Amino acid sequence: MRQSIFFMPTLKETPADAVAKSHQVMLRGGYIRQVTAGVYSYLPLGYKVLRKTEKIIEEEMANAGVVEMIMPHMLPASMWEESGRLPKYGPEMFRLKDRHGRDMLLGPTHEETFTEVVAKSLKSYKQMPLHLYQIQTKFRDENRPRFGLLRGREFVMLDGYSFAASREQLDKQFDDEKAAYLKIFKRTGVEVRPVIADSGTMGGKNSTEFQAPAAVGEDTIATNASGTYAANLEMAVSVDTFKQEPEELKAMEKVATPGCDSIDKLAEFLQVPATRIVKSILYIVDEKKKVLVLIRADKEINEVKLTHLLDCDSLRVAETSDLEELTGAGKGGVGPVNADWADEIVADETVKGLYNVVVGAGESDAQFINANLDRDFKADRFADLRVANEGEPDPIDHEPLQFTTSIEVGHIFKLGTYYTETMGAKFLDQNGKTQPVIMGSYGIGVTRLLSAVVEQHATENGVAWPKEIAPFGIHIIQMKMKDEIQSKLAEDLEAKFAKYDVLYDDRNERPGVKFNDADLVGAPIRITVGRDAADGIVEVKRPGDDQAQKLAVTDLENFIASELD
Repeated sequence: MRQSIFFMPTLKETPADAVAKSHQVMLRGGYIRQVTAGVYSYLPLGYKVLRKTEKIIEEEMANAGVVEMIMPHMLPASMWEESGRLPKYGPEMFRLKDRHGRDMLLGPTHEETFTEVVAKSLKSYKQMPLHLYQIQTKFRDENRPRFGLLRGREFVMLDGYSFAASREQLDKQFDDEKAAYLKIFKRTGVEVRPVIADSGTMGGKNSTEFQAPAAVGEDTIATNASGTYAANLEMAVSVDTFKQEPEELKAMEKVATPGCDSIDKLAEFLQVPATRIVKSILYIVDEKKKVLVLIRADKEINEVKLTHLLDCDSLRVAETSDLEELTGAGKGGVGPVNADWADEIVADETVKGLYNVVVGAGESDAQFINANLDRDFKADRFADLRVANEGEPDPIDHEPLQFTTSIEVGHIFKLGTYYTETMGAKFLDQNGKTQPVIMGSYGIGVTRLLSAVVEQHATENGVAWPKEIAPFGIHIIQMKMKDEIQSKLAEDLEAKFAKYDVLYDDRNERPGVKFNDADLVGAPIRITVGRDAADGIVEVKRPGDDQAQKLAVTDLENFIASELD
């Protein structure tokens, strides 16, 4: 491709609103242009990278026996009403009506659509296992689209769905998909860490995210130094090392605590450490159930873990008005003693083994001191409900947890039978009995994967694209366009190495302009045809090299083959 006719509108200055390195490079290099907030056009350079990435995905999916198809972007809302997800998804969903007033939506994901097709087609266990996927544009009305392609309102995504007649089939599909994803990420040159994760509004269990460590990542992953533990912070577990020495149980006593509207103030007023205080937080679950959650006051409640424990669709901390109406106490005064108004009391494991603690007295500006579990208050069940903190021991090897910011580039999880049961996707098993199809769900954020690659492969002035997805494998730069010897050599090299996808800078521009643009193109090999052309000498440079090296044209073929083949 001749650069003189290639549309690559580079920018000299970095746009002020581009914070992430990947956003800066892709704007400056002419890869993308914003149309509106969170919506981008993919210009020729960006589209080449996108298509090469999609080609790798298609190859590895085919190798794994996953069949490609395509679904519509615009979907009837009735599908989502049938699955029960329509009211849960929230304002991120783009909703519209057709001319007949029927409710429609732009697909943010396609569990329902695939399930409906399967429900009409799969009738026997003999038709499974079945594994399908698509690469398609998705739509989510993000409240704060930012960081370029990392969080947009329109983006390209692989979403795949597996259908199985048994748990054993699902387990194999899940493992096959995980192996294929690791191959995809390796080929696209992005470092990923598979981590334990939450499946969110998709539903399902056994969730694994593929996280790419990056400075601007919106997620935080917790790992240990040995690499034996990795989890998204939402699901991270740590070992609680605090142990209170057993002591004689004292008589519970109510004390006034005026103005103590925080744990710090309460601890200071009573002259006790936070480890001797049990926080009581009331949650309204699914807008009907009242659940009181207890946790040692030096810890914070992880609401993702709490949601899983309660198996609920929604939960929220009770408002002050709710507290006063239900308990008669304001914020800070709620406690577990005589809490008959609660439908359930659940406690974090940190509450076990505590003696003579401080809890809310059930009225404003008052606390009970010397309260004890099982004697003065109870918990219906215990679980790990706390946020893990950096430096706490991991649950595998008890090494300190290390926190890393990262970008989620892929997510796989076992959906089970939620969608198939609600939408009637059933089959006859070997015994002639009707069973729900068992599903898995798999996704790769294709466009955000590009940003993750740039974040990890950014150079001082541009990017060093991994060879399999680089927009061009070789970038030939001619110094003087009026020099016939240089032109002849550059054209010969362009033709000779055409199979490597060559960009030939034939523009009549200053060398500085050409080199600056070459940094943004980020081809694995840059060949400069200059004043030594008459002697059969060129300069070659890889993006990570400090300096270019001179190389005889006769040695070029072996050099390029060693780098790109």
